[in-house]
Amino acid sequence: MSKLQQGTTAFRKANFALFAGGFITFSILYDVQPLMPIFTKEFNVTAATGSLTLSVTTFALAVAMLFTSSLSEAWGRKPIMAASLFLSSLIVILTAFSPTFGSLISFRILQGIVLAGLPAIAMAYLSEEVDPKSLGIAMGIYISGNSIGGMAGRIITGSVTDLFSWRVAMGSIGVISLVLSLWFWFYLPSSSYFTPKSLKLNTLVKSMVGHLKDPALLCLFAIAFILMGSFVTLYNYIGFELMAPPYQLSQTIVGWIFIVYITGTFSSTWMGRLSDTLGRRKVLWLGLVIMLTGAALTLVEPLVLKIIGIAIFTFGFFGSHSIASSWVGRRAQTAKAQASSLYLFFYYFGSSTAGTAGGFFWSNFGWGGVIGFIICLLLLAFPLSIKLSSVPVKNLQTK
Repeated sequence: MSKLQQGTTAFRKANFALFAGGFITFSILYDVQPLMPIFTKEFNVTAATGSLTLSVTTFALAVAMLFTSSLSEAWGRKPIMAASLFLSSLIVILTAFSPTFGSLISFRILQGIVLAGLPAIAMAYLSEEVDPKSLGIAMGIYISGNSIGGMAGRIITGSVTDLFSWRVAMGSIGVISLVLSLWFWFYLPSSSYFTPKSLKLNTLVKSMVGHLKDPALLCLFAIAFILMGSFVTLYNYIGFELMAPPYQLSQTIVGWIFIVYITGTFSSTWMGRLSDTLGRRKVLWLGLVIMLTGAALTLVEPLVLKIIGIAIFTFGFFGSHSIASSWVGRRAQTAKAQASSLYLFFYYFGSSTAGTAGGFFWSNFGWGGVIGFIICLLLLAFPLSIKLSSVPVKNLQTK
């Protein structure tokens, strides 16, 4: 049996299913982001403390993925991904009934653990089942599901919160996710190139240590930390900026600002396809420059230019993530799920640490401080990308 190739029915089914899985994961993960200003008022906490509703989830997700990927090596890819999506949908509904900030945080920690099932495995599934010539576009489509899910989660919670409450908003996200979980189960093709392995702790530790000794993978892991840390920091605090003078936008309008996520849908697919022809290193550099440009543009006062800057920043982020994540799948010759989970560990660890640290810069220096922090992070990615480009091409299996 040949691997999944672009243009075939099986390829389309796999991509539609993983698109839905990415949509569920990111809509649930980020549905709290536009609600942070509301949490600070309702529960009487600071902006940095309010950001923990996302940071604790991404941290729990990062740690859980290290173990979930190993379970998938023994139990299979599809069953764990499907169970993760279904249970996550139920938990987000329970989260809507949180009576205190402490209980909200507890549910969000549990949410992070359960959500780990899809992102820890999806990239490994694609690397195994998709023909290498079609991998760039397949990874791009999956990540576009992430971007649309993140956008929809924010827009739904922002709009429904203004009409009803944040609790009704989160319950709505849960119901939508349950329906899409069934779609995922019925449409994702079962693995054809996966061979189950027995769970052995020594083998797991050895494979992870091996990946951490690889200089190319280490650079990619560090870039993942920077990309996600920068991205989440901007989106964590843009709501505070836009709901304060001189803008004083409503919760609904702030939620709809996240429609710029649609740019990520195009960039992840377009830059994924572009990397298949021009090479990953050049396209990764392009993505970083685009992110820097967008971040700097948000410093201007006119609202329309600020939103354009957010859109440009988002375009560059999803394109860069598409390149870096697919690069990990090609670089790792064995234990691909562990390599993917390590990439995502650093990715979400960046979200947790930088996303919360950004609260310090917001409280003390305002939006200029937040953007200054982001620019410093992104500048660190350039020497890493130069180091990455020095690794022999034949070892990287790419241009």
